[in-house]
Amino acid sequence: MFSSHGPSVRELAVQGLSSIERGYDLLAPKFDHTPFRTPDRMLDAVEEALAQREGSFGAGLDVCCGTGAAIGMLRRLCRDRVTGVDVSAGMLAEAGRAHPEERVDFVRADARALPPALGDSYDLAVSFGAFGHFLPSERPALFSGVHRALRPGGVFAFPIGAPIPASSPVWWVATGFDAAMRVRNAVWRPTFVMYYRTFPLSGVRRDLEAAGFTVETVPLEHFGRQSGGAPRWRLVLARRARPS
Repeated sequence: MFSSHGPSVRELAVQGLSSIERGYDLLAPKFDHTPFRTPDRMLDAVEEALAQREGSFGAGLDVCCGTGAAIGMLRRLCRDRVTGVDVSAGMLAEAGRAHPEERVDFVRADARALPPALGDSYDLAVSFGAFGHFLPSERPALFSGVHRALRPGGVFAFPIGAPIPASSPVWWVATGFDAAMRVRNAVWRPTFVMYYRTFPLSGVRRDLEAAGFTVETVPLEHFGRQSGGAPRWRLVLARRARPS
């Protein structure tokens, strides 16, 4: 799970008792050596799906970019500038060191309140591994901000996993983790919002459509299908409508 270069148990405990911003500032130097970094396999699958369906894009935006795992993907898909946004200065510093390229820039901002200067500027927005940090009540602000950042016709793309059956050990692990986090946030301040089971496709689709997106999903066949035939992972493609 963790490499020898990753954080210690003590370091993870300190992070978990901090705020989201402070916690990731602390974890940033070792983040890429943890299982929390988006796997290259997922990045490659999303890049392939976007390239096949959409071709290339103009400018790209990575929402909650972390240490910049998806920046390389965006540079290959996008002809123009690529911007990473994150609330953690420590994560952005790591991303900047990993991607010093001229047409890549990084902005420190809360994804629930993207700066107006980013508005109507991007043709593709992506996000990986960050949605557990947003409560369901915060999704409308998050999605509305991304909608404003996109040009008409722009696409907001992100992977979403199939529901985990209650018969799976993973369901019990995720449910137990969420319960522990709720107890932690009830008795400890500052809160650290990180839940695994608060981002169902049905609610996400509803909130995306309310923000003004049209929504479709594409199976990510690299990850196979469940016994009933449903894909284990889908790519959500939320598009800002063009003026009629």
